[in-house]
Amino acid sequence: MTIELIGLEHIPIVDNNDDIALIIKDAINKQGCLIQHGDIILIAETLISKAEGNFIKLDDLVPSKEALELAEKSQKDPKLVEAILQESNEVVRVGPKFIITETKHGFICANAGIDESNVGDGLATPMPVNPDKSALEIRKFLEKEFNQEIAVIITDTQGRAFRFGAIGTAIGCSGISPLWRRVGEKDLYGRELETTEIATADELSAAASLVMGQANEGLPVVIIRGFSNFDDLRNEDSKIDDLIMQKEFDVFR
Repeated sequence: MTIELIGLEHIPIVDNNDDIALIIKDAINKQGCLIQHGDIILIAETLISKAEGNFIKLDDLVPSKEALELAEKSQKDPKLVEAILQESNEVVRVGPKFIITETKHGFICANAGIDESNVGDGLATPMPVNPDKSALEIRKFLEKEFNQEIAVIITDTQGRAFRFGAIGTAIGCSGISPLWRRVGEKDLYGRELETTEIATADELSAAASLVMGQANEGLPVVIIRGFSNFDDLRNEDSKIDDLIMQKEFDVFR
């Protein structure tokens, strides 16, 4: 298998009410890479939140008593901590320079996924309100425009338990199953797989993150081309919930 990663180079700085699907279409046409069957378009979540006007004005927030207490423990700005609490269902862990929460979407991540990079001073972007819906709308538009079956994945940069460093992680998807259940298949020695499940959307997001970067690369949209299992995993009703572990099975909480 050969997989190609294509960073779209004509994505402008977006603002409220910009049409991300149209911007991506125009960037594809300008770059001349055109869409092919099975292409997977990965989009950084900050791009989605900014276009949907999903900003937090930190200076407008009044920290609660809980926010002030957590700010002291975590050594974070109390207004940022208040924003974190407002975007969370539950605080999972607190330590120096970190607050791990369960977001309103059900994701376990640092700072409720709130991002202060690549936005103006005094602003922060929470995760998109409904990443699956955003991915679906973009996919439908691009499939109609290019007359090809594709998938769209919304990505975020997140850390992992017991590992240093952050990687690209899927927070929304449309057109492809995020989880590849391989139970019942055979390994190289003919043994039947009993528990094997692959977080395909996360693996694709991590690959795209190598091109997107985390600083001033300016490549928030990446096309992955050549993923040979696209047709096997094709799912027009896919939801990122398939990757979220229910709390009763989460042995780390």
